[in-house]
Amino acid sequence: MYWEYVLLYTDDCLVISHKGENILRNEIGKYFDLKEELIGPPDLYLGGKMRKIRLENGLYAWAFGSSQYVQAAVKNVETFLKERGAQPLPAKATAPLLNGYRPEVDISPELQPKDASHFMSLIGVLRWIVELGRIDITCEVSMMSSHLAMPRVGHLHQVYRIFGYLKLHHNAEMVFDPTVPQINEEDFERRDWSTSEMDQVGVEELPPNTPEPRGIGFVMRAFVDADHATDSMTRKSRSGFLVYLNSAPIYWMSKKQSSVETSSFGSEFTAMKLCTEYVRGLRYKLRMMGISIDGCTYVYGDNQSVLANTTVPESTLKKKSQSIAYHFVREGVARDEWRTAYVNTHENPADLLTKPLPNGEKRRGFVGMCLRYIYDQNGSG
Repeated sequence: MYWEYVLLYTDDCLVISHKGENILRNEIGKYFDLKEELIGPPDLYLGGKMRKIRLENGLYAWAFGSSQYVQAAVKNVETFLKERGAQPLPAKATAPLLNGYRPEVDISPELQPKDASHFMSLIGVLRWIVELGRIDITCEVSMMSSHLAMPRVGHLHQVYRIFGYLKLHHNAEMVFDPTVPQINEEDFERRDWSTSEMDQVGVEELPPNTPEPRGIGFVMRAFVDADHATDSMTRKSRSGFLVYLNSAPIYWMSKKQSSVETSSFGSEFTAMKLCTEYVRGLRYKLRMMGISIDGCTYVYGDNQSVLANTTVPESTLKKKSQSIAYHFVREGVARDEWRTAYVNTHENPADLLTKPLPNGEKRRGFVGMCLRYIYDQNGSG
């Protein structure tokens, strides 16, 4: 037993059911004229290409790739540069930004209004590419988006470099892998919170009108990280987190924090709060869709102090400025909405969302945890 869904976006209709074609033809087709040749398994959604693949473990999964949209966007940029007689896109952009480049300290001349408008349009295209699953450029696009108000020549050149990177690595796709991840329950030991200040928080609150869950449930995981004082001008930190349902990445965020934190502890706790706020909303949304969430959400971080303050009932807050994040995260742990555990920083893919990583084993490893590249016979992809 499972819930069936009909999703509408303007003139596109997606039916989630084992008898999807029958619903389109015989039920929806009674009231609307549908093009017969377009009825079938989904293949294109908002610029992204969808296909069904078989994984190495024998399971089938949907893959979602933005190569078609990316290549069209790159071609438009190349045409623009050629018409202006400007330098072509960088040919060997192995990482989105030049190693060591900091846009906030760029003192190159300000762009003229026409070029500034061009810069803004390119940022809009890149933001949509991020929405289409290109997690590997999320941090860099977020950094460049902070300079829409007063873009400079150097900013525009770096945006061109991002497009050069996409040209070199256009053929990537996300795989919505249904494989249930292996969770080491010993890392997420459930503590007794009855003797702490959280003894009255109770259990996770569920809305009374939640539909009965049907179908196979999901295991939800999240990876969180923060880069302390990363902005050279304001010394604001950057939060990044990545959420998986089973082994499929479904949400990613890279965002500069709104306040200045004086310690890495504070920036990491702020990132943890941002992540768990999203997790709470996602758990609610999935349940209201009739989808079962198997147990708590497993949240991984790489700051030992933050994890000690969230998992140990007897710990006390020693930094008053982080009190809101401290109590919010601990309350969720006490309710068993989520549990937190340590992950080595070299195994935390959220690191990709907090700082521009140079091309190397670390970056390639993190990208591989989010995307997979399809290579052609020449080895490019």
